Amino acid sequence: MKDKTVNGSQVIISHVALPEDANPSGMVHGGVIMKLIDNAAGVVAMRHTRRNAVTASIDRLDFHNPVFVGNLVIIKASINMVCKTSMEIGVRVEAEDLMTGEVSRTASAYLTFVALGKNHRPVEVSPVIFESDDQKRRNREASKRRAQRIAEKNS
Repeated sequence: MKDKTVNGSQVIISHVALPEDANPSGMVHGGVIMKLIDNAAGVVAMRHTRRNAVTASIDRLDFHNPVFVGNLVIIKASINMVCKTSMEIGVRVEAEDLMTGEVSRTASAYLTFVALGKNHRPVEVSPVIFESDDQKRRNREASKRRAQRIAEKNS
């Protein structure tokens, strides 16, 4: 199994917010943002493992600012941590007003994905190489979140 870098699987995906994405006041539904987050995280998981990968959990999803029809939604996703068969993927969502160029942080989330083999059972995931101080910091924070999830599950 070959180690892979964070940069080798990260993605930036863009989506123009359209009227069908929004409520009558022109604000994009949270569920639309959630789907974009899940899709981006899934791409990262599959790029890292080159296997099918499924969402096991969303540890945290926070909405910070609204997205409006006509905004460019920018979804940035990368691996924060790899365990035996799972990965934590961090996602940041921004909205750009295409008329003014103003960018605002819209949402952030942490998702756990599990890699699946041909029998639809979990399989081992390649280790990840953290190259920057920021990637190493995100890995440390992900380890703390995982320990907290395990403690909550066992209590």
